[in-house]
Amino acid sequence: MAPETKAPQHPNPPPLVQVSGTHREMGRQIGEACRKQVQHGIENSRKLVSDAYVQLELTWEGAQIQARKYIPFAQERYQQYVDEMTGIAEGANVAFEDVAVVNSMEAVTSDALHLTRCTSMAVNDDRTADGHVLLAHNEDWVPEDEDDVFIIHAKPKSEPPFLAMTYGGLLPNIGFNAYGIAQLCDSVYPNDSRIGTPRLVVSRAVLASETPDEAIRHMLSAQRAAGYNHLLVHESGELYSVEVSARHFGILYGEDGYIVHTNHYLSPGMQPVEREPEDLIASRVRYFRALRLVKREDQHTIKTLQSVLRDHVNFSNSICNHAVDVNDPLDREKTVNSMVIDLTAREMHIAWGNPCENPYHTYHLDA
Repeated sequence: MAPETKAPQHPNPPPLVQVSGTHREMGRQIGEACRKQVQHGIENSRKLVSDAYVQLELTWEGAQIQARKYIPFAQERYQQYVDEMTGIAEGANVAFEDVAVVNSMEAVTSDALHLTRCTSMAVNDDRTADGHVLLAHNEDWVPEDEDDVFIIHAKPKSEPPFLAMTYGGLLPNIGFNAYGIAQLCDSVYPNDSRIGTPRLVVSRAVLASETPDEAIRHMLSAQRAAGYNHLLVHESGELYSVEVSARHFGILYGEDGYIVHTNHYLSPGMQPVEREPEDLIASRVRYFRALRLVKREDQHTIKTLQSVLRDHVNFSNSICNHAVDVNDPLDREKTVNSMVIDLTAREMHIAWGNPCENPYHTYHLDA
């Protein structure tokens, strides 16, 4: 029997924002269209930092000072995405310094945010009923940001069109582009983090890639502050998990037509740089559960992957994650959206909120 979830209801689809032009123009269009979401996301971040002062010993003004240390590295390598952040601030009528903080939040809080519950997976044409390449992901974050989710359909002036999910004032990084490159991101926790290009900026660059090689080179950008696990998929059916820290990386390959990742390092070479692995037990439970569910189905469809994303084994720290009776402000994430990407068809199917309680809606990339 399913647990009592009490998840928020979102019967309507997330807002779709269509943008085009230069990076600054696109950012401004996002800020104007989603002013409420951007401002609300910044308010939520300010409150989170305030509520966690005892643990973080950080004020919002201190967070702004810390974020300023990271921005020059982003400007040196990825000025175009700093331009997007500038445009978001202008369009939403907020300070750039606030947008910089939310896009550097993991760095300025030294990863004290215990974001240990995202789940990602992919299957290629060898393991799907219709020969399509499919990805699936549950995005887990603080509950207050759930209302700020939206979809970006972008046609940059000098990069490939893309379709991506984001929320608040964050740069988009989870989605796919017209060249058949798709990316899902899972937080990981290395012990070698440093001041450098924020990982969100690095992962934004992946959406501009034309080949898997180019995408991986972005993930390993010099002087990166830390890293994600980037679950990288190409329309040809190539499946990779690229596990990244500030100074190291490991690449896992989906040899059997499937790949699964959560929030701990799987590569033997990366495990020595994992910080406090005993804090990531729930991640390991979700990984093995998702792996079993993916492996036992030979002919996956969009619906079979949606079923995996609704799973409640090990509730509330389940694949479909629920913030139930958790009072620590740094440990209150839940599934704020759930998606299945049909990379072959260039479609995103997304449920706003927990997928056990909310329907999936379909968005198309019109390249």
